[in-house]
Amino acid sequence: MDEAVFFDTLRQGLWVSVVMSSPILLVALVAGVGVGLFQALTSVQEMTLTFVPKVAAILVVFWATMNFMTDTLVTYFDTQIIPQVGGE
Repeated sequence: MDEAVFFDTLRQGLWVSVVMSSPILLVALVAGVGVGLFQALTSVQEMTLTFVPKVAAILVVFWATMNFMTDTLVTYFDTQIIPQVGGE
């Protein structure tokens, strides 16, 4: 395998991982900022208040984007990894 092909495949794999994880990370960021703002405004410093809404939001977004993430990963494997393993 040529170095350029290896690094191109690696770069595309990293980009696929960024695209797949971005919805979950963005929702976790928004939920964290929202809960932090709520805690700052109300002076409620409960640790479970920061954890439970973030986990709930992440689970909802994961469930909603599962099809998108699966399609993205399958497309990457079909177009990049399997042809290289098969020697095509």
